[in-house]
Amino acid sequence: MMVDPTSERPLLGRQLTRVFGEGEMRTTALNEVSIELERGQVALLMGPSGSGKSTLLAVLSGLLQPDSGQVMALGQDLWKMAEIQRERFRLKHCGFIFQGYNLFAALTARQQLEMVVRWGEGGSAKEARRRANEMLTLLGLGKKAHLRPSELSGGEKQRVAIGRALIKDPEFCFADEPTSALDWAHGEQVIELLRNAAHERNATVLIVAHDARIIPYVDRVYNLEDGCLHENEEEGRAEEPHDHTGRNGNASAPLPQHTLRRFLQ
Repeated sequence: MMVDPTSERPLLGRQLTRVFGEGEMRTTALNEVSIELERGQVALLMGPSGSGKSTLLAVLSGLLQPDSGQVMALGQDLWKMAEIQRERFRLKHCGFIFQGYNLFAALTARQQLEMVVRWGEGGSAKEARRRANEMLTLLGLGKKAHLRPSELSGGEKQRVAIGRALIKDPEFCFADEPTSALDWAHGEQVIELLRNAAHERNATVLIVAHDARIIPYVDRVYNLEDGCLHENEEEGRAEEPHDHTGRNGNASAPLPQHTLRRFLQ
């Protein structure tokens, strides 16, 4: 499948509409929404609960078909592909972080990540083990790599899911409330990882979140309400945050740049 590696905006949504229900129950989640996401940037999508944020993420990532409109990903019309083509595209180019974790109950934390390297990339068992251990250690789960989801807390399961998305070094990363189950110290580490995936590895990152503390880490901020999308040009400059404090005022320094670069190489 040919892609256009020179496209400045690898992900475009044009006039996207998605409606749920009928009659009095009819709800317009997306009303002719258009958006352009750039390579090497982190975009944050905010808005009230039920405003259609997760719907837009699903449409742009090839998980939910719009009623009308077009999604161009790496120069290809995502919704004109056959389903098997979209599946292959997602497998090769996309990393997902879901609110519901979507972990395999029978696999350990390490195996969740190893599977992506071995079966998604064709890597060796040794390479998969090395990269999985590095990622889990980076996320503070090195000593829990042998545990299954039922033995992990909600926050720990979320970190495993985040590691699974980032270990494949994706061209697109779609994160739906990635910090919702985490304290801010761990949440900040996750946002640093996502930001480095964009700024260091040239990925296109879209985050759906309610947490305003993420804003200083991103390049662009969008607001979706009543099915309509607006870019907030007053926010989203991806400056280095100066105050790394958690909910209780405890210092939480960002991950060292050399550590992030070593993992993402």
